[in-house]
Amino acid sequence: MSDTSASTAIRPFAFQFPEAELEDLRARIKATRFPERETVEDQSQGTQLATVQELARYWAEEYDWRKVESKLNSYPQFITEIDGLDIHFIHVRSKHENALPVIVTHGWPGSVVEQLKIIEPLTNPMAHGGDASDAFHVVIPSMPGYGFSGKPTAKGWSPERTARAWGELMKRLGYTKYVAQGGDWGAIVTDLMGAQEPEGLVGIHTNMPKVIPAGIDAALAKGNPLPEGLSLSEEEKAAVEQLGFVYQHVYYAYMMGDRPQSLTGLADSPVGLAAFMLDHDKASLAMISRAFDGVTEGLSRDDVLDNITLFWLTNTAISAARLYAENTTSFFGINNVKLPVAVSVFPDELYQAPKSWAEQAYPNLVHYNRLPKGGHFAAWEQPELFVNEVRTGFRTLR
Repeated sequence: MSDTSASTAIRPFAFQFPEAELEDLRARIKATRFPERETVEDQSQGTQLATVQELARYWAEEYDWRKVESKLNSYPQFITEIDGLDIHFIHVRSKHENALPVIVTHGWPGSVVEQLKIIEPLTNPMAHGGDASDAFHVVIPSMPGYGFSGKPTAKGWSPERTARAWGELMKRLGYTKYVAQGGDWGAIVTDLMGAQEPEGLVGIHTNMPKVIPAGIDAALAKGNPLPEGLSLSEEEKAAVEQLGFVYQHVYYAYMMGDRPQSLTGLADSPVGLAAFMLDHDKASLAMISRAFDGVTEGLSRDDVLDNITLFWLTNTAISAARLYAENTTSFFGINNVKLPVAVSVFPDELYQAPKSWAEQAYPNLVHYNRLPKGGHFAAWEQPELFVNEVRTGFRTLR
């Protein structure tokens, strides 16, 4: 085998973490030194002490990592080197001959764990309320620095570079026609793929669309007044208010974007890592806190800890955080995507994208829908609604 073919080889992958690592994790959890209780009655100071303590108790005493480890290993997993970095991915082909290939990308604080609930419904639709014509071949990569993908050792792995790598991955898998889907960072990478138009990509679906007009986005990002002379609908005014709040409160993004290496404590304390990862946005923190208080809505305690434990065992808190430092693109600004785009708006997302802005940002908007429930981690929280959106959004592109 030549060096070239060796570097582009697709290698089967499976894993099992040693029991000693799980014992060390439990010991560290039990040795946690907790801070005092917050001085407020709500979550305005972050993840509350009661939530963190119950998470730690359950994590150390009841949680079983082997369940999700077995689930992950039940699916075909692979690693291939792209642009000098090992990329891990799940690849599940449908039994249906005319299935449409889709590459689905997670975000932060996520991993391929986010997408486990949608694999079966997408690849085997007839067993999950769909038709054979709804079938997909599913590719779910781990972002650079996340999970089992390689950790970049030098600067340069930006969202744009990741988007190009995903195009290479789908080409390497032999797909000449495919679609892409993403939320959070996955939405940004997917949107960039739409702008880059790699060979074979025929459309994208996003549940965190990048549709904010440039002047509005720039003003909100800097905390400045909006440009003069704007005439906004009530829907657009609501989106502006939501985005203003987001830009003022994404402290984790500013910290990881500016000083990721200073977060070394996240690699040393599992409970510290958990508290940091839980505090992504107001709605998801509230939902996850209720789960640890005995009320499951969308995400269970195990769902949450499956993802955090993967971060811990792979020691990727800092390598994942560096993605924010690599980014130079707007989180929500327009990317000039001309390919067909499907947009799903979940009510507890960071902001509800107005249809008017979606139509301006995506001149080939083929689907727009507002959902009755669900938030930032849509595929994870509301897999049935999410799968139906993916099926509907891509139906005209088959």
